[in-house]
Amino acid sequence: MSNIGDGVTLASDDTTVDSNSDADSSYGDGDGASETTSLKSSIYNYQYRNGRRYNGFRAGEYLWPNDEQQLDQLDIMHHIFNLTLDGELFLAPIGKHPQRVLDLGTGTGIWAIEFADRFPSASVIGTDLSPIQPSMVPPNLQFEIDDCCEEWLYTKESFDFIHIRLMNGAVADWPALYAEAFAHLKPGGWIESVEGNGIRSDDAWGKLIIRSGDEVKQDLRGAGFVDITERRFKWPIGGWCKNERLKEIGTWNRLNFEQGMEGWCWSLCTNVLGWKPEKVQMMLAEMRLMLRQKGVHAYNEVVFVYGRKPSAKISADG
Repeated sequence: MSNIGDGVTLASDDTTVDSNSDADSSYGDGDGASETTSLKSSIYNYQYRNGRRYNGFRAGEYLWPNDEQQLDQLDIMHHIFNLTLDGELFLAPIGKHPQRVLDLGTGTGIWAIEFADRFPSASVIGTDLSPIQPSMVPPNLQFEIDDCCEEWLYTKESFDFIHIRLMNGAVADWPALYAEAFAHLKPGGWIESVEGNGIRSDDAWGKLIIRSGDEVKQDLRGAGFVDITERRFKWPIGGWCKNERLKEIGTWNRLNFEQGMEGWCWSLCTNVLGWKPEKVQMMLAEMRLMLRQKGVHAYNEVVFVYGRKPSAKISADG
């Protein structure tokens, strides 16, 4: 995994970064104070566009903002995931005592924090391009600034569980990412990849970010995973469902979209599609109006796909 230099880990006060030679993380020694200063600058030198804040490290690789507005949206979505799974954090059958767990694209770190609290047996690592995670975390959790799309430097076959959630728009080569995950999972270890689709409409940005569950299953199978399982959940957008549980999910999900859609659209529409800001603002206004109309039964879908690394290599005869 490509880290900044040989790798940096956020210190406990998350305002400094240190070069870390901990063998458990497979990091080497840094090249001195001047390099560390430069690395810190690249991490915290955020970019600002259209009034929104974006990551400075690997600028442009992640399309969505990392400012407070977007972080609040991520935590809202985490709450919807909890409602969807009745408080569970994952679906993969990883067992009760995982030892090493990796959360790729940890974002605000909320999933990793809750996982570390629930599984004190586990050493949990959360990685992200942005240092936006809190400093007060469980002792068995550490956050690292990292680009999971580069070569991984962790010890091979060292993780029990690798968790990936909401990374659409951040990964250019999914088969390569799953291949790295396969190589770094212990035999019998599990991967879970979770993504959400856009609003069910003809909007361009929704089409661009959708990866179907069939694609995920195919990529996981191509990487060597077995026992691949897919589960889909529909999330209403708004409180239009008669079912009380879905009505609650829908109410939160409308807030999720209203909080997040500006950030989801700006870079994609202006940098990728070449739209002018006025056109983006017009589309956002139309979407907000649509989401608030009582007669519109909008929804989106989240897809969980998980698979297992085989426990032992199968011989050519077998």
